Amino acid sequence: MIEVKIKDSILRKAAEGGMDDFIQAFVDAILDAVGGRLTAEGMSQLTADQITLVGYSMLREEVMDGGFVQLIHNGLGPFFFRNPFDKALASWGMIDLARLVKKAHKLYDKHRKRIEIECDDDEFMALFEQFPDFDTLDDEFVANEERWTDEIACIIDNDIEKFAIVLSE
Repeated sequence: MIEVKIKDSILRKAAEGGMDDFIQAFVDAILDAVGGRLTAEGMSQLTADQITLVGYSMLREEVMDGGFVQLIHNGLGPFFFRNPFDKALASWGMIDLARLVKKAHKLYDKHRKRIEIECDDDEFMALFEQFPDFDTLDDEFVANEERWTDEIACIIDNDIEKFAIVLSE
């Protein structure tokens, strides 16, 4: 496993900025440790907790920006739905979020071939109308995102050493 390191000063500044900044500081440190992006090789050097945290960050960014349709269209479906991401969330006690991901997985299996097609911007925007099944899941995520983000920040805070080594300066 690779050692993920974060400076105490960066962590303190991030904590002052709120839960989003606190989580992002860890995500940035994890990604920096594996060359800036999450690849298969990089994942092999990380712990399950570190991968799950980066995954939550990616999930949050995609769903808040364009929902599960965008996440799937952008090629992230296999990461979330062909790996035990929902089980990892459940192991953190994030049962509601794990259930939501599991529901999205069922829709992914049903619609993925039609969503993953290459298309222009107009065709991409039309995908949202073609797959309204995802609307309820998107709405549930948006409604709970702040609570889930706070819970994940607490998970990190209660077990920092699972995510990074904090360097004093």
